[in-house]
Amino acid sequence: MTQRVSRLCEDLSLTAVGNDFASLADEAASKKWTFVEYLERLLDAEARVRAERSRQMLIKLATLPSIKTLEEFNFDAAPSVPRHRIDELAGLAFIERRENVILLGPSGTGKTHLAISLGLRATERGYKTRFITAADLILQLEKARREDRYEQYLRRAILGPRLLILDEIGYLPMGKAHADLFFQVIAKRYEQGSMILTSNLSFGDWEEIFDGNAALTSAMLDRLLHHAHVLQLRGDSYRLRQARQSGLLPSPRGG
Repeated sequence: MTQRVSRLCEDLSLTAVGNDFASLADEAASKKWTFVEYLERLLDAEARVRAERSRQMLIKLATLPSIKTLEEFNFDAAPSVPRHRIDELAGLAFIERRENVILLGPSGTGKTHLAISLGLRATERGYKTRFITAADLILQLEKARREDRYEQYLRRAILGPRLLILDEIGYLPMGKAHADLFFQVIAKRYEQGSMILTSNLSFGDWEEIFDGNAALTSAMLDRLLHHAHVLQLRGDSYRLRQARQSGLLPSPRGG
């Protein structure tokens, strides 16, 4: 009988039920559970296993470059980061409202850490998420267009995720063709899904990124900022401060 139950659980992909039914049956007998109580414990175990499996799959699909949490973020080392704003965003209501989050500031001030952490929080809540740098996005868009699957790529990779994270906007300037591709991404996502964007440049410098095209940059910012939370991070690079404290780099003069 036990072997038959195990085979049926395997056929039905009931992993936790197959693993736990015998031990829970012993516990049910010793504690005098009702049949309904026993069934509830079995189904709860199965639900937890499936929820964890789904969470791990969403994390994998998000292509996060690393796992960073908000709990690990050093707010003391980044005093310009408004903790109350981050706590509010961590509730993820901005995803339901299809709003954007834009993190601006010099390299090393925590933009990518915060973006990853919010993305990880989104996957844990069951939101399909995707992380990609601006440079990699352009490469993938170009590749999809060459292979005649551009529209398919837009539907799957751009419109598919509830949260799209675009990192490092501005580290590499874009020519006209690349700027046009990037604008299409923003236009497609507008009021269709949330984005988190990070950039080391202020909005006034974005025209330089996009081939000096003032009209395109203005149209892009108009869409991005219509429903947006903008956080300006300031200060020195956290990584450089750590290097100075460890003696790997000299302290700045007068410091």
